[in-house]
Amino acid sequence: MKGFRQRVLAAVRRIPPGRVATYGDIAALAGSPRAWRAVGTIMRECRDPGTPCHRVIAAGGALGGYGGNLQLKRELLRAEGLEVGMTRVRGFVTARWQGREASPRSAGFSSKISRQK
Repeated sequence: MKGFRQRVLAAVRRIPPGRVATYGDIAALAGSPRAWRAVGTIMRECRDPGTPCHRVIAAGGALGGYGGNLQLKRELLRAEGLEVGMTRVRGFVTARWQGREASPRSAGFSSKISRQK
């Protein structure tokens, strides 16, 4: 599990500001596409301020959890320019980052995670 945890945290650190990824997206990037619940647990337990856990959301743009502080999660995402309602990210389809596109926002980020599968 330690290796999976490290791959999850590395994938989360690659999410560009102003973008979001789902728990399932991160699980897939970490090499275990069906381990989305484990990703949620890792996000809940992560205390590293350098890991943008607030950028990981539930399927379909729902906010998911954030250690019980959804208001903080909303504020952090809004500060990055995302439009966030009470329970979901608006414009989820365009804000979603899956680690595979070569957009100007994600240019320069290594794709080591997907090569480690």
